[in-house]
Amino acid sequence: MSDDTDQDRDRDYCLIDATTPPTADGPPYAECVLCREPTEYPESYKGITMCPVCEWQEAQRTACSG
Repeated sequence: MSDDTDQDRDRDYCLIDATTPPTADGPPYAECVLCREPTEYPESYKGITMCPVCEWQEAQRTACSG
């Protein structure tokens, strides 16, 4: 199995009908909607964008327990 397939599967794990924005090739970057820090997503992306830290914290809050 290739590394790309493993990364895609890990990124999509436990997401319910969620889409992720495309990764930006360079600046300008979109601001995080929670902390206003730059994200890894392009500024032109329309939708909610979060920085890696806020994405992780949100995933921890909404993680499936069991």
